[in-house]
Amino acid sequence: MGGITYYDLKQASGPTPSLATDMARDLGRLIVSGGYRQGALVEDEGALASRFHVSRSVVRDAVKILVGKGLLEVRRGIGTRVRPRGNWGLLDDDVLAWCQAASPNRDFLRQLMDARRVFEPKAARWAAERASGDDVVAIRKALERMENEKGSVEDFILADASFHGAILKAAQNEFLAAMEGVIFSALLSSIRLTNQDPRENAASIPFHRAVYEAIATGDALGAEQVMEQLLGDAGGRLEGRLDEA
Repeated sequence: MGGITYYDLKQASGPTPSLATDMARDLGRLIVSGGYRQGALVEDEGALASRFHVSRSVVRDAVKILVGKGLLEVRRGIGTRVRPRGNWGLLDDDVLAWCQAASPNRDFLRQLMDARRVFEPKAARWAAERASGDDVVAIRKALERMENEKGSVEDFILADASFHGAILKAAQNEFLAAMEGVIFSALLSSIRLTNQDPRENAASIPFHRAVYEAIATGDALGAEQVMEQLLGDAGGRLEGRLDEA
């Protein structure tokens, strides 16, 4: 499916490169992929410095980054321990990005879809009620990019992500807008699992257009219902792939 990443969908460059952020990324990926068991102690500072070929001060800075994201805890006299998954900052952009580097996890994928089915239909309803003219234009332009994209899978995925992100913004709710990372992570995870061109799903575009038209005409109930159908279709296809896997 090419080299598209979570940061591409977010239209962000990711953390500022440094030895500490590079080590935090590599260690974070190991943790979320199960390379370290939850509750287990990681190596001491000297061993980590040797393993990642960095200084002890870099190790300390990298550990601080992962402590801030909820993946690690440091206890004097005990050491550095991997925290239970329930304590991780799963909505953190870096954590979501690191999850993309891990093998597809059935429970993680289902939970991402569950989360989308909870908040996206309501976001579509509120977008129909609250969207500005500029919001509607942004949704329409993303839809048109999806409809017209015939060459690049990556560009289609970016347009799909922009469509859903624009709806969250049109709902005029800052908390919903902050949830767009869940959508982007779900899109990437699903595509990685199926390894199929998303444009081949013939049902997808009509659902997206129906959502747009309901929002554009102020049909709040219709927008909510069609978004539920869109996500139900996507969830059904995902379940089929998970069963096959």
